[in-house]
Amino acid sequence: MDAVETLNRTFFIALNATPATPHWLITAGTLIADYAILLVPAMLVALWLTGSDERRALAVRACFAGLLALGINQLIGLAWYHPRPFVSATGYTFLAHAPDSSFPSDHVTLLCAVSFTFLYGGRRGIGLLALFVDIAVAWARIFVGVHWPFDMIGAAIVAWLACMIGSPFWRLAGVAATGALIALYRKVLAVPIGLRWLRP
Repeated sequence: MDAVETLNRTFFIALNATPATPHWLITAGTLIADYAILLVPAMLVALWLTGSDERRALAVRACFAGLLALGINQLIGLAWYHPRPFVSATGYTFLAHAPDSSFPSDHVTLLCAVSFTFLYGGRRGIGLLALFVDIAVAWARIFVGVHWPFDMIGAAIVAWLACMIGSPFWRLAGVAATGALIALYRKVLAVPIGLRWLRP
């Protein structure tokens, strides 16, 4: 375990920003670390509003996988506390964050769960876009000092496990859940749909 932690710290120091790092790069890293996660709901909403029922089912499945993955993260956090770099007085921190458990990264877990779902669902373009955002956020959250590199590996593993664990449940209830949500959407937004502002 000591060897793993040593490797983790070595990679962190190599990727972490320092006071000598250009200010514009730290600002960019902070923005990516904090706000790139918003691309997830944007992609899901876009997929829902512009897609067929099949694409809407994929958006619902991505939400399901993401929530399941975050639930697994919560269980890991309750069972095992791993201090963040700034709690361990390692490196430099450029983003305020609560001193909760670092492993795995919730941001990257959610992004990976969504991108894996897209890729498994045959939506390669949007899946690769989401995966690119995953990598950018993983780098940024290490760069600004709130996560360790191994937190990102753990996030990807948890996301993949959530996709695998969730598959049988999705086969049992996914179609029904998607159908109910589509019916609700068409009922609640009947007026803008009738005016052709939204796709039915």
